[in-house]
Amino acid sequence: MQFLGYIAAVCTTISFLPQAIKTVKEKDTSSISLGMYSFFTFGVFCWAIYGIYIGDISIILANVITFIFAAIILAMKLKYK
Repeated sequence: MQFLGYIAAVCTTISFLPQAIKTVKEKDTSSISLGMYSFFTFGVFCWAIYGIYIGDISIILANVITFIFAAIILAMKLKYK
């Protein structure tokens, strides 16, 4: 089952890359909800902490990387609103 965790981690993490690239390139965050992205970013951070707590590397890696992407988008949302 660990393999399934890695597949899920790769898929969900990579899914944020196009949005992060698009947002950085265009500096347009008008269609992103500040409330939703704030809660999402915090939730991903909590998942990363949980992964550290239980020692699950797939949860840790997926959520640390996703947190970085989400934090970039959130920071740009705050900067360009």
